[in-house]
Amino acid sequence: MKILVTGGAGFIGANFIKYERKAHPQDELICVDELTYCGNLESLEEELKDPAFKFFKADICDAGEVERIVGETRPDVIVHFAAESHVDRSIEDPQIFVRTNIIGTQNLLEAARKFDVARFHQVGTDEVYGDLPLDRPDLFFTEDLPLKPSSPYSASKAGADFLVLAYHRTFGVNVSISRCSNNYGPYQFPEKMIPLMIANALADKPLPVYGEGINVRDWLYVDDHCRAIDMIIRNGADGCVYNVGGHNEMRNIDIVKLILKELDKPESLITFVTDRKGHDMRYAIDSSKITGELGWKPETMFKDGIRSTIRWYLDNRSWWEKIITGEYKDYYERMYGNR
Repeated sequence: MKILVTGGAGFIGANFIKYERKAHPQDELICVDELTYCGNLESLEEELKDPAFKFFKADICDAGEVERIVGETRPDVIVHFAAESHVDRSIEDPQIFVRTNIIGTQNLLEAARKFDVARFHQVGTDEVYGDLPLDRPDLFFTEDLPLKPSSPYSASKAGADFLVLAYHRTFGVNVSISRCSNNYGPYQFPEKMIPLMIANALADKPLPVYGEGINVRDWLYVDDHCRAIDMIIRNGADGCVYNVGGHNEMRNIDIVKLILKELDKPESLITFVTDRKGHDMRYAIDSSKITGELGWKPETMFKDGIRSTIRWYLDNRSWWEKIITGEYKDYYERMYGNR
C-alpha cells in the first residue's frame, strides 16, 4: 500500500509514520507538510534516510501543488492530519483555521476525487461535539450526536468533517473519519498542556493552569490512536465515522500534580490563570463502535503512558529545547537548503 500522510512532521502524523513503518514495512509512505511552527522535520530524522519514504514541503491550501503531488505519487490512501489545532491560537486568529482546516481539506478531497484515491481518511477531533457537564459522568460522545463546536478550531474541524462526508455522498469518494480524544506522547509540540507542564517544571517555571483546573479530558496515548487509524484505513467501512477514546478521564489539575510528583517538583509551581474563553468542561468518548466493528481497544493506561511520556521528554531534551528557542525551524534549510 502507498500512503500519503499530510501533516506528517507534526505530533500525531510523525508518530503515525513511525507506527506504519514498524507495522507494515513493505508499504510506501509519503509525507506532505508545510513545516509551519508546529511541524518539525527532526521528528522524522530516521525516516528521511529511507529510500521508500518521500517528503514534500507543501501547503495544502495551494490547490495546484496538492494536485501535482497526488498526481505524481498516486497514493492508495490519504491520511489527513494537517491542521491548525491549538484552541488558544484559534481564538486569537480564527481565519487561518478556516483556511487550513477547511480550504486545505477541500483541496485534498478534490485531488483524491480526480486521481481515484481508494480511501481518504480524515483525522478529526472529539471537540466537534461540544462538551459534556461535569455532573453527568454517564454521558459520552457517540458518533450520531449533532455537532456543537465551541471554538473556531472545533468549528473549522466540524466544517472539514462535513466536507468529507459531502464528497462521499455527492462524488462517491471512499472516505472515513476518526474523532479522537486528547492525544499525548512523544514529539508533541510544547505549547500543548502535557509537554508544556513538563518543560516548565524542569525549568522551575510557573505551570499555568486555566481557571480551577477542573476541566476533564479523555486522554489517548498516541500509539493507540495510530493503531486505530491503521485499522480504519484497512478495514473500516466506507463513509463511516469512528470515535477513538482512551477511557482515561482526568482533570487538568490532577495531571499537572501527577507530572510534578513524577519530576519531584513542588506543587507551589502551579499558577492559576484566567480561564480560556468558551472553555469546554468535559470530553468523554464512547468507542464501542470501533471496538465492535474492528476490534480496537486502547492498550495504554494513563498512569503508564504519562510516565513513558515524561521519560521521553527527559531523554530527548534537545528536541524540545530547540523548539522553545526556535532553532528547529532551521533544520529544513540545513538539510535541504542547498539541494
